[in-house]
Amino acid sequence: AEPVYVESTNGYTMCAEDLRAKLDAAQAEGSPIKFLMLTHMRGKVADMDTIHDLAEERGVTVVEDCAHALGIQWEGVQLGRRASVACYSTQSAKVINSGEGGFFCTDDEEMAARAYCYAGCYEQLYNQHVVSPPAAVFDRVKRQTPNYSLRMSDLAATCVRPQITNIEQRIARYNEMYERITSQIADVAEFDIPPYDERVRPVKDSLQINLQMSDEQVGAFLAATKRRGIPAGLFGSPDNARNFRCWEYALPKTDLPRTERLIKIAIDIRLPATFEPEDFDQMAAVLRAARDDVMLA
Repeated sequence: AEPVYVESTNGYTMCAEDLRAKLDAAQAEGSPIKFLMLTHMRGKVADMDTIHDLAEERGVTVVEDCAHALGIQWEGVQLGRRASVACYSTQSAKVINSGEGGFFCTDDEEMAARAYCYAGCYEQLYNQHVVSPPAAVFDRVKRQTPNYSLRMSDLAATCVRPQITNIEQRIARYNEMYERITSQIADVAEFDIPPYDERVRPVKDSLQINLQMSDEQVGAFLAATKRRGIPAGLFGSPDNARNFRCWEYALPKTDLPRTERLIKIAIDIRLPATFEPEDFDQMAAVLRAARDDVMLA
């Protein structure tokens, strides 16, 4: 398979118009796109109706990377429900934290059976699952599917279960703290904080800002925040996994000028669940002070 990359909007989401153009171009070349990997990076949500409609019109299978989207809803429905497959993470920085781990979700019985077999449900161990596809589906796939022993441990599962019951309360607190910090920096002209789509119920567990600064000023700002105790990340950094130029295993075949410009100014700051309200006030003060260090120098 050969990946085809789609431009990002300034809100860190897949650009529906560029997706349409890439789908049309591939169709015209006689090599239509078969799969769409839709990523909700840092919980930012694209125009889901348009993107899924485009995929359905062209017979494209959608896989949603919901690693950052657990608890996020589009028009009242959890992200991933409309996709053929959705994958969620419970890694240590996520809304549900089990250290490592995650979920594979699908309504497709064969995909589910293959996932069970990949995880290690050999010799009818799948019968121990509370929810499983019919045995006939396993009989059809189990001898063609290798066992990678990717099971979640009992300890990780024990960490996950109690967090499910209070996820709504924790989401409310994340969103409250996000509003607390952003309200204190909203008047800074150099801080462009992309808004959320009104159709989204977000989980605001991190803060992204498009810095309206030169490349040199962006570097100085990051140094100033780090010096003051906030190690903000730059999406365009050579060491940042979200920088597509780092993906030497699958480099883009076409230019992505909008995304290239965006990642040079887009910074990323975690909003830890363990912080108190006063800590977010201090973070806002640090961001303002770092801005002053750069712009008033």
